[in-house]
Amino acid sequence: MVDQKPLTIERLYASPSLSGPAPSGVQYSPDGKRVTFLKAREDEASRYDLWQFDVAKGEQSMLVDSKLLEPEEVELSEEEKALRERKRIAGRKGIVDYDWGTADTILVPLGGDLHLVTLGADGPSARQLTQTDAFEYDAKVSPGGKFASFVREGAVYAIDLASGEESRLTPLAEPENVISYGVAEFVAQEEMSRYTGYWWSPDSRYLAYTKVDESTVDIIPRFDIRAEDVAVIEQRYPRAGRPNAIVDLFVRDMATGDTVEIDWRRDDWGPATDQYLARVNWQTEKRGDYILSVQHVDRDQTQIAILTHYFGLNGAMPLNRWAHDTQQKWVNLSYDWSAHPGRDIVYTHEESGHRHITAGIREITSGDWDVAELALVRWESETVFFTAYKDTPLERHLYSVSLKGGEPTRITELGKSWSITMSPDGQSFVGTSSSPTQPSQTGLYKADGTLITWIEENALDKSHPYAPYLADHTVPEYGTLTAEDGQTLYYSMQLPPNFDPSKKYPALVEVYGGPHVQTVTRNWERMSDQFYSREGYVVFRLDNRGSSNRGKKFEDVIYRQTGGPEVRDQLLGVEWLKSQPFIDADRVGIQGWSYGGYMTLMTILQAPEGTFAAAVAGAPVTDWSLYDTFYTERYMDTPQDNPDGYEKSSVFYHLDRLEGELTPLMLIHGMADDNVTFDNTTRLMAELQEKGLMFDLMTYPGQRHGIRGEALQVHLMKTRMAFLDRKLKDGE
Repeated sequence: MVDQKPLTIERLYASPSLSGPAPSGVQYSPDGKRVTFLKAREDEASRYDLWQFDVAKGEQSMLVDSKLLEPEEVELSEEEKALRERKRIAGRKGIVDYDWGTADTILVPLGGDLHLVTLGADGPSARQLTQTDAFEYDAKVSPGGKFASFVREGAVYAIDLASGEESRLTPLAEPENVISYGVAEFVAQEEMSRYTGYWWSPDSRYLAYTKVDESTVDIIPRFDIRAEDVAVIEQRYPRAGRPNAIVDLFVRDMATGDTVEIDWRRDDWGPATDQYLARVNWQTEKRGDYILSVQHVDRDQTQIAILTHYFGLNGAMPLNRWAHDTQQKWVNLSYDWSAHPGRDIVYTHEESGHRHITAGIREITSGDWDVAELALVRWESETVFFTAYKDTPLERHLYSVSLKGGEPTRITELGKSWSITMSPDGQSFVGTSSSPTQPSQTGLYKADGTLITWIEENALDKSHPYAPYLADHTVPEYGTLTAEDGQTLYYSMQLPPNFDPSKKYPALVEVYGGPHVQTVTRNWERMSDQFYSREGYVVFRLDNRGSSNRGKKFEDVIYRQTGGPEVRDQLLGVEWLKSQPFIDADRVGIQGWSYGGYMTLMTILQAPEGTFAAAVAGAPVTDWSLYDTFYTERYMDTPQDNPDGYEKSSVFYHLDRLEGELTPLMLIHGMADDNVTFDNTTRLMAELQEKGLMFDLMTYPGQRHGIRGEALQVHLMKTRMAFLDRKLKDGE
């Protein structure tokens, strides 16, 4: 029997992770004989090494020790820091990305240089490909394994892996004119999840790449306030209603060196600054012939259109344009796209009100549920594998369906939520699942869902890092409420260990509330929620309208009026929570980060006086005119087109209408935030001070949108708990 220990804040963020090992970045080798993944070190949970699972042997082993290739930590370039922020991996060290080449070569970027790992009979060996003062990033191996490509100082380069010869594939960047090549601009990275600006054709014959001109984008001076100094960063940040970058697209013929510009924009969509390059896909037609497909979006974000362009034996020529998705409110992007020579293109769209699969013009799936993403199209057997929320919105599962349509078959086990990586041949998949009682497990499965072997079983046995705390583990209760328009809202409620229904408990409402996020799911809960419950709090979450995976009707209610319907849903949840006999209605707090910080502020300012006894708002948006174009205008249109909506969705509008006392409030913000810029909070601070309204404040020098590192995470949680305990437990 394991002695039970109290869960401390220090242990919450210490190594090894309380949730146990969790592989990430899962990939199959090109020959399917290996599964590779990134794995955190037991002694340093933020540092990742590259591991492999040998399918034939059923064994895992470390392939690349990050500390061997990078004995001393290297200062990241500004571009790499920004990219990691956009990918939400800024807190990671060591190996954060890799790319398979041939069946026995892997490209590993580390410390600003590139390393080629070769898998031989005697084990892996590494060869350093670059060794420059500049920082190489966005590294890829071209299809077939001939080139290793990367971005350096705003241009794309490639190394011929056979000869070692390096060549530049695009023009040089022009920093004085704010022009770069092969990169993704800010809104592409942050809002479109497009982190690259160059794409290889299937046989490496062609390279498509962007030219990004940011001279049109406003400079927003950002004070990068660190502990020891202050730097002024002149960040090109396109705020709502202001011009975007101009993104052009070119294709280089690797055999001849000739370059063709792709005229992807539509004349009827306005100027170049009002059109977004969203996705670029290559597809094979026949030997030597390829189709380049460019998905682009209008400024209103109500249409996704596709331009196709031919490259091959007959030269280069545009083919056609066609509509991919059209919505009255806004369109959502996806990466769903699969093509095969002479066959229909398989993709997803939301024209029915839910995301579903189409092959050409034939609907493959339908119903009152959402497809999450395409996993694989196995053309030989005419089978489509996809993940979806078909059985319940609380669980993501893998399904299969015929290309001809019909009823989908669920493959993965109920009671859990799953993420899936299909093998290239569709005969197996790597599935990672978790449930409220089982932390993340990763297994190798047959295509029918039969477990072949564990890659990481992560059993909750006596050797597990969580074992000393398992006896007090709490599992959320799930339920539903009905919104004002009749739609169903899901909530979770986590009770303290040794819960006594005759007692009165303080409650903590954890809120995000924004689009493209779902917080109420049936998976392994956040360790912070376990900590709160052990501290005697009831933890409550509710996914309001506007949040993800419930269809367009559920999302669209926030159109042109953010901070309204979401707040009413949260207050409905709080009203229900307070009606429970074990909740002390005078001791309810609310907290959130980013959109959750915004929701925290908007909720306390619109709630009846006395609803909340404490509020913690982290990195909040306070006025949508301060946020970026692509995200904000998708839901709110521009400030010019929707001035009333922008005014009423602003925290300041509701602050001006405040009657009575302000809910006890703590503001938290990183002082170098390049996403929700720090002036969102400083403007609010000034307004609160001008009105004589008291608040607590914690700022973090040098930190961006997330507060990174074990020491600072401990400090952040202690700061929160000191404030919440003071307001919600004082005199208990």
